[in-house]
Amino acid sequence: MKLWGGRFESETAADLAGFQNSLSFDQRLWRQDIRASIAHARMLGNQGIIPPEDAGKIIRGLESIAVDLETGRLAFPAGEAAVQLEDVHTAIEGWLVERIGEAGKRLHTARSRNDQVQVDTRLFLKDAIAGPDGVDAAVAGLQRVLVQVAERDGELLMPGYTHLQRAQPILLGHHLLAYFWMLQRDRERLADCLRRADACPLGSGALAGVPYPVDREAVARELGFARITENSLDTVADRDYLIEALADLAIIMMHLSRLVEELVLWSSAEFGFVELADAYATGSSIMPQKKNPDGAELIRGKSGRVFGQLVALLAVCKGLPLAYNKDLQEDKEALFDGLDTVRGSLRVMASMLATSRFRGERMEAAARDGFLNATDLADYLVRRGVPFRQAHGIVGQLVRYCLEKGCRLEELSLDELARFAPEGAVAEDVYAALDLRNVVAARKSPGATGDEPFRQQLAAARRLLEDKAGG
Repeated sequence: MKLWGGRFESETAADLAGFQNSLSFDQRLWRQDIRASIAHARMLGNQGIIPPEDAGKIIRGLESIAVDLETGRLAFPAGEAAVQLEDVHTAIEGWLVERIGEAGKRLHTARSRNDQVQVDTRLFLKDAIAGPDGVDAAVAGLQRVLVQVAERDGELLMPGYTHLQRAQPILLGHHLLAYFWMLQRDRERLADCLRRADACPLGSGALAGVPYPVDREAVARELGFARITENSLDTVADRDYLIEALADLAIIMMHLSRLVEELVLWSSAEFGFVELADAYATGSSIMPQKKNPDGAELIRGKSGRVFGQLVALLAVCKGLPLAYNKDLQEDKEALFDGLDTVRGSLRVMASMLATSRFRGERMEAAARDGFLNATDLADYLVRRGVPFRQAHGIVGQLVRYCLEKGCRLEELSLDELARFAPEGAVAEDVYAALDLRNVVAARKSPGATGDEPFRQQLAAARRLLEDKAGG
């Protein structure tokens, strides 16, 4: 059944019919399509655009279709039957007419598939991001694991890195909470995207609006939209909100990719900072000793997949004239794949991190090598009256001396330290300043790795999760 077949003398070519068919993927929109159609039918009846009794039949028919789809008594066809149905909208309308007869043919009054597709997609996106099983909940789940691991192992010492070179000692919890705040910004971006997507397009028609006394605001209220869209041309052509959603999803994957890259490095024998649970690693078909971080590597690889979906949709939209063009059918597979990939990656990431075992002795040993307390020796000299730039040079000379001698800064005698510094600049208390725990504790500025700022940050993270859960 073709909804538009009246003007045509011949059937669509079989290869084109299969090529343009979208039922195989847009059937995921069936709940949103039925929900929006019920609201539309109710409005048509209330406004006297169709007889109220027909509106009632349509609503009951759609509700029965929803029940049958939910329970499995009704299923979308595959193969040639699916090609003939064309898309989810055609399939549902066809079932409706079969069930209630001529009244079902009134449903599409004052509506185009253009604004119908848009309302379905906007409803789907809202559910997929903000629903109980949505992306936001999955991001919050990973944030919760980061907080839990930071509470459990957060006071372990480890090297902080710049240029992947050991730089200064930090707490493991400080490192983990860096990802908490990245993910928090991701959640804020998703919420911001939803504010722009939260507009009801029904009533825009194909492009120019509709010549019926529709009540767009009533439909918007029933469907839970904050407002209606402002311009009918823009409404049916707009995919900004999907591009924005994919951009937000791509940023989430970028953050996950950075985190799993560190787990891949840290789980190697060269680092030995963490051991992944057997459940989140795999072996080798030829090398019996291997334990590979395949889950982490797959998340890293799948980030490129989501980046690609974003670029694909940008490319689809970049040269389109107003208003609707068939190119825009390509938006759904990009969106669905992006959402599925991100949700799956977040869940695996959360479980993998929660079951990982951090090896504090290896991390602390690495932090004690590489002169990570060198900056603190310079700061000590500054407190003793030495200008920082001079102090920096003195400590650089001391590091070179230690490298030649094969020792650490804190292993030098007081006489050796004093030999490089101005007279009276070094005293016995220098060793306390060089102690690694004191080095970390000295970082007391807000947001720093010191013990107190870390506890404050952890408490702020907990409050944020509790507020979100309560709100």
